[in-house]
Amino acid sequence: MGNVLYDTAQREERIILVGVALGDETKVWQSLEELEELGQTAGAVTVAKVIQNRERIHPGTYVGKGKLEELRELAQRKEADTIVCDDELTPAQLRNLSDALDVKVIDRTILILDIFAAHASTNEGKLQVELAQLRYRSSHLAGGRQELSRLGGGIGTRGPGEQKLEMDRRMIKERISQLRRELEQVQHTRELTRKKRQESPIPVVAIVGYTNAGKSTLLNYLTDAGVLSEDKLFATLDPTTRKREGKSGEQEEALLFTDTVGFIHKLPHHLIQAFRSTLEEAGYADLILHVVDCSNPDMDQQMITVYDTLRQLQVGDKPVVTAFNKIDRLEALPVLKDLQAERTVCISAKYGQGIEELLQCITQVLQEGKVLLEKTFPYTEGGKINLVRQYGQILEEEYRTEGIYIKAYIPREYEYHFKERADKDL
Repeated sequence: MGNVLYDTAQREERIILVGVALGDETKVWQSLEELEELGQTAGAVTVAKVIQNRERIHPGTYVGKGKLEELRELAQRKEADTIVCDDELTPAQLRNLSDALDVKVIDRTILILDIFAAHASTNEGKLQVELAQLRYRSSHLAGGRQELSRLGGGIGTRGPGEQKLEMDRRMIKERISQLRRELEQVQHTRELTRKKRQESPIPVVAIVGYTNAGKSTLLNYLTDAGVLSEDKLFATLDPTTRKREGKSGEQEEALLFTDTVGFIHKLPHHLIQAFRSTLEEAGYADLILHVVDCSNPDMDQQMITVYDTLRQLQVGDKPVVTAFNKIDRLEALPVLKDLQAERTVCISAKYGQGIEELLQCITQVLQEGKVLLEKTFPYTEGGKINLVRQYGQILEEEYRTEGIYIKAYIPREYEYHFKERADKDL
């Protein structure tokens, strides 16, 4: 009997994207284009996009009755598996849409949570994703049990799983409490790591930016980190810190670069809460490196989203260097500005264009927060040099007849502290 070949390839989930325009329809189309990218990242193919212009979102069905019937017919004609709404749905909207359309209905939040569940690789990442998912499930449990239990396979069902979807509110709360305790232990370890990092004289640079702006590509180029870098949203989720060694004989100092999870428009508040400890890496950095995809037509709105998220995390007081990335995709370079940054530079992280200028900008901004200390310490005062090493960056160290000559940058806020202690023969 001859061999029979079977096609075992998994069928792509077919989705229809739905948005409601309360004013500027252009912004909603841009949001749906991003939603389509999110769908691609989750392994789905978009078969249609639908926008309804309304004065307000329908409280019961998200869209109006006429559009509801149109969606039902469109889903049958396109053989769609799932309807994805661009805004977070209430339990009543989720239930009513599922009943009226007779297909699976999810919202933007569920889609993002699903992608995070697929991409979380570390224990902390998995705990954070499950916590965010359960918080969402808990808030949608009232009146939403039927559709949550019948979701089946596909997008929006990764993570906690069918068993947890059947939990009652009390059991979900117990699981949330357990996850919080586990995350507190992980966060304690993270805080110890941060403390050790702060004791080191090496400056920390937190790389932030909109998702798919090229943060991981830049980290790889700067430090050979080997982080996954793909042209898709949320390709990397877990934060990575890598060291870039300074060049001997030059002014370039060693730097620690920390890559953070990408920001996105309408980032679910469940995720901001769950990933707060991860995102707060930016708050413990000496400088924020804001990476912007300057080839994206929605660049300005993406920059606003990043700064809004930083303000939510209360880390908006750090000095910022903005790197306008992906200039290799532009035929002509426009005038690019970021009024909230101390310096801006145009780069291509993929090909290394502008990287040296970027490093110079980072060094300049870091040094603006420091003062130059030049002093010759007697050999009997070697402990003071260790003090300078702990807080500052030594540029020159020379052993002379009268003592050890030190030229170093020290933090401006410690200028009086250093000079006072240096003069007190500690």
